[in-house]
Amino acid sequence: MAAKTDTHSDPAQDADLGAAGSQLSTAPKEEVSLPSLGPIGWARWFWRQLTSMRVALILLFLLSLGAVPGSLIPQTSIDPVKVDQFQKQHDVLGPIYDKLGMFHVYSSVWFSAIYLLLFISLIGCIVPRTWQFVGQLRGRPPGAPRRLTRLPAYATWRTTAEPEQVLKAAHRTLKKRRFRTHSPKLSASLEQGGTPTGTSVAAEKGYLREAGNLIFHIALIVMLVAFAIGNLWKSEGGKLIAEGDGFSNSLTQFDDFKSGSFFDTDDLEPFGFQLDKFVATYERGGPQNGTPRIFRADVTYFSGADGKEHKTSIKVNEPLDIGGDRVYLLSHGYAPDVTVKDGTGKVVYEGAVPFLPQDPKNFTSSGVVKVPGAKTKDGKKNQLGFQGFFVPTFGGKGSGSMFSVFPALDNPRLTLTAYHGDLGVDSGLPQNVYQLETKNLKQYKVDGRAVAQMMSPGQSMKLPGGDGSIKFNGVKQWASFKISHQPGNGLALGGAVAALLGLAGSLFIQRRRVWVRAEPGPDGVTVVEIAGLGRSESPKLPEELADLAYTLQPDAPQAPEPDPEASDPEDSDPHAEDSAEPTDSAGNADPSEGARA
Repeated sequence: MAAKTDTHSDPAQDADLGAAGSQLSTAPKEEVSLPSLGPIGWARWFWRQLTSMRVALILLFLLSLGAVPGSLIPQTSIDPVKVDQFQKQHDVLGPIYDKLGMFHVYSSVWFSAIYLLLFISLIGCIVPRTWQFVGQLRGRPPGAPRRLTRLPAYATWRTTAEPEQVLKAAHRTLKKRRFRTHSPKLSASLEQGGTPTGTSVAAEKGYLREAGNLIFHIALIVMLVAFAIGNLWKSEGGKLIAEGDGFSNSLTQFDDFKSGSFFDTDDLEPFGFQLDKFVATYERGGPQNGTPRIFRADVTYFSGADGKEHKTSIKVNEPLDIGGDRVYLLSHGYAPDVTVKDGTGKVVYEGAVPFLPQDPKNFTSSGVVKVPGAKTKDGKKNQLGFQGFFVPTFGGKGSGSMFSVFPALDNPRLTLTAYHGDLGVDSGLPQNVYQLETKNLKQYKVDGRAVAQMMSPGQSMKLPGGDGSIKFNGVKQWASFKISHQPGNGLALGGAVAALLGLAGSLFIQRRRVWVRAEPGPDGVTVVEIAGLGRSESPKLPEELADLAYTLQPDAPQAPEPDPEASDPEDSDPHAEDSAEPTDSAGNADPSEGARA
């Protein structure tokens, strides 16, 4: 009868049995422990990652990617007006772009971080590779492998010349082809004028491949340094000048001015120029009607405090180089010439007022005339303001609207709306010269209708109550210029040219090694072997090796092939191929004479 077993176990008893079993077990305990790098270990790991080629390429890609917003989004350093317009037109994207630094990409924190990390990565990559390259230049080509037949390019032949004669000829031929050659015994014997005893000559060529690689990386650093210099010591400002007016290179003359952190305004070069005439022509008729043909600013400039005046022209993409700076032509427009008289009959303003184009194609423009020094006819202070629209070729006849149909001055019109009161110029707060603040101004009205008039050149508009008048004398043109000082441009250009040359060298120069071995055969005839190995993919290596062998053969002529019947018939194989027939490294027959590659 079978014994009855209890299927219920005691947990405490099972725990005791498990503990006892673990003590009796001889199996090692599996303990997983991660090594602790420590601060120094983590610093080494981070440095190795930062200076790796993979991270350098990633940083270079991020730098290129980060420069894309700088070319697509308006930048404050180039055109702050467009930045303001973009922010007004995009209520959602404007604040986001501003927080991300998209309006000043090249001086933002994230772009500077990528820039500095790439700079450090390149330096950490170049320094060890430079020392390695110097060691390669100081070293010698390695000796010949034991079995040259295993190399991808190989040739052999037999010659009656002595091995020493073959090695001398190989040494001389390779030297003529600008190979670095080395054979310890051969070199020593040649220096002493004795008989060489070496059996092989090693040669190597194409060291400029690595030099080109290093030049490319160094050129990248030069370009980064030039970029830093250009941003830290740069200065640029804008100036709008009407025909007949001029500019001198001082801080107070700029309409807007920005400079790098290390630029000193005392370093501004003394020069100036005057806008004599602006010439603009447009296509008339056809599908390209109104297309600009000529934009040219004729100027008179001087360089230095007592510099002599010279005349020249500034065109688009053809700046004026003066005093180490460049003057670029940016845009142009029209400036109506007006004369304002107050209530006493005194001329309180006279000159050309630049109007900004609202329609870049046909130059429908808007602007303001501010006259803070006017008085009423009884002598009281009365500041005047005029809001105006100008069209070079009026096309709204009979429609009651003000617009231009052509960019040239064919039929100019000026419409002005008059205000009086406080212009706010005495408040001490900066104002936009192209906008009229009407908060504290009153509009002139007659019978409840605003006083506004469209005028042709020579016409005038009188103000109600005898407060004065304004006359439209004619039209002048204005041009806006950017005066830029970029000290790193020449360095950046040199770095770019060096980078292209270095890249071309690293891509097209092939590094390869050649060995020539000459040893006496069993029958006393010298057996010559020549083999080549490319350090990089080089499809021309077999051709070059064949040419070397062909050049070398006149100094090591081919010997007659051994007679197979002269050998012991018992040792010969009647089914074997003629051993005197040339064979390649794979053992295939080659019917051609001379070298095989």
